Amino acid sequence: MMWNKQTAIRYLQTHARPASISSCAQYTREAVQAGGIHLMRTGLAKDYGSSLVGAGFYEVHGDPQPGDVVVIQATGAHTAGHMAMFDGQIWISDFRQLHGFYPGPEYRIHRPAYKIYRHD
Repeated sequence: MMWNKQTAIRYLQTHARPASISSCAQYTREAVQAGGIHLMRTGLAKDYGSSLVGAGFYEVHGDPQPGDVVVIQATGAHTAGHMAMFDGQIWISDFRQLHGFYPGPEYRIHRPAYKIYRHD
């Protein structure tokens, strides 16, 4: 099956909750699957980089494009890290992130390392 990023984005847009339910990796992984790409599951969101690369995604720098996936490393209170997809306007995981790809105040204060991945 080919990668259909619009289907993946629509999946996230229609399934996003009003607030986080601590299921960012599950929702993002399911969106990628809805778009036609199977990802190997990892235990934590912060570890999905190798799974994305193994599925044909590659690391990018610069302005995000629709369908890009960010994987963010852990912070003190958020040991699993974070994962989300860009819909062209905002980042979405298990909720609509209205303040950028860092999902909450602790992330925005500590600004942990992240990588953005894209699939053509």
